[in-house]
Amino acid sequence: MRSSKFVHFDLELAEPTFSSSLTDLIIELDYLRRKKIRGTTHPEIFFQLKHIFHFLESIGSARIEGNNTTVAEYIETKLEGKKKLPYAIKEIQNIEDTMAFVEKSVKNHSINRAFVSEMHRMITDGLLPPPDGEGDHAPGNYRTTNLRINMSDHTPPDFLKVGDYMEELFNFIHRKDSPKYDLLKIAIAHHRFVWIHPFGNGNGRTVRLFTYAMLVKLGFNVDEGRILNPTAVFCSNRDAYYKYLSMADKGTKKGILEWSEYVLKGLKEEIEKIDKLLNYDYLKKEILLPAINDSVDRKYITDTEAKVLKKAVESQVIQAADMKDIFVGKSSQEVSRQIRKLIEKKMLMREGGDKTARKYLIRFDNNYLLRSVIKLLGKKGFLPLRESI
Repeated sequence: MRSSKFVHFDLELAEPTFSSSLTDLIIELDYLRRKKIRGTTHPEIFFQLKHIFHFLESIGSARIEGNNTTVAEYIETKLEGKKKLPYAIKEIQNIEDTMAFVEKSVKNHSINRAFVSEMHRMITDGLLPPPDGEGDHAPGNYRTTNLRINMSDHTPPDFLKVGDYMEELFNFIHRKDSPKYDLLKIAIAHHRFVWIHPFGNGNGRTVRLFTYAMLVKLGFNVDEGRILNPTAVFCSNRDAYYKYLSMADKGTKKGILEWSEYVLKGLKEEIEKIDKLLNYDYLKKEILLPAINDSVDRKYITDTEAKVLKKAVESQVIQAADMKDIFVGKSSQEVSRQIRKLIEKKMLMREGGDKTARKYLIRFDNNYLLRSVIKLLGKKGFLPLRESI
C-alpha cells in the first residue's frame, strides 16, 4: 500500500525558456492551429475516417481504465446494430457519444461546471457504480468523499475543497492570457483536473474529453477537416502517461514543463501523421485500394463489388455511366439496380446525402470494409491500438 498525503501547490503557468524544445513545440503547434486546412481528399471520405478515429479513440480511452474490449468486438457490435449493448461496449459507446456532444456544443458554450458535469453524466450513463462497474454513484456531481488514486503517490484534495479548486481551474482556462500560452494551458489544465479528481469515478475518461474540448475551443478546426486524436497520446503508452503525470504531481516547474512537453509533443506527432490522410493520392494508394483487396481476400466483398469500389476510389466521385465497363451489356436500369444494392449494403453513398443525387462515393465506415480499412491504418502507423483485426 502506497503511503501518500495531499500536498497543495498553486495553479499557474510554468513558462519554458525561449531556447527550450517545449517552446519550439508551442510555436509549431500554434502554426498548425492557424494553418488553413487544404487537401485533395473529398470531405465526405475524410469525415468517414474521422468517425473511425473517434470510435477507436473511445476504445483507447476506456482501455486506460481497464476495459479489455477488442477493436474487432466493438466493430462487430456496430455492424450488427445491437440495441442492447454489452456492458463493456456501452462504456465505449458513452465516450463516443460524449465526443460528439463536445464537437457539437463546445464552440457555443463555456467550459464550466455545467459543461463538465454533462460530459461526466454522459460518460457514466447506464453504468454500474464501483466496485461493480465504471459508472458513478452521483453522475455529474462532484464527489462527496475523499479518495485515493491507484498507482499514484498523489492524494487528491479533500472533497470539501473540490468545488473551489475546480472553479479556480475554470478561471485559469478562461483567463485572458496571451494566445501564445493557449497550448501550454491545455496541458497544465489536463494535469490539474486529474490532480483534483473531482468525481467519484470516471475522472480519466472525463479529463481526456475535457482536453479535447479545450483543443476544439482554442481553434483546432475539427469541423473543417482536421482529425484530432489526443487520446492516442495517452493510450499508446499507458506507463508513460502515468509517469509524466507523476512528475507534474510534484508541483515543481520542472515537473509541469516535462508533463507539458510530453503532451504537446504527442499531439504534434498525431496531427502531422493524421493530416497525411488529406492527401488523397496517399490515402488511395496506401489505405483504400489495399483495403478493398484485403476485403476480397477475406471474402467480405465479391469481385464485382470490388471492381465498382475501386472505380469509386480511383475517381472519388462516380456516376452510373462510369460503371458501364463493369456491367457490360447490362441496361441502365440494371446498372442502377446494382448501385442501389451497394448503397443498401453501405458500400456506396450518394454525394451530399441527397437521395436523388446521381453521384456516388465509396463508403467504408459502417460495413465490412471497415475491418480492412482499420487493418491498413494500423499497418501504416496511424493507430495507437496494436492488435490484429
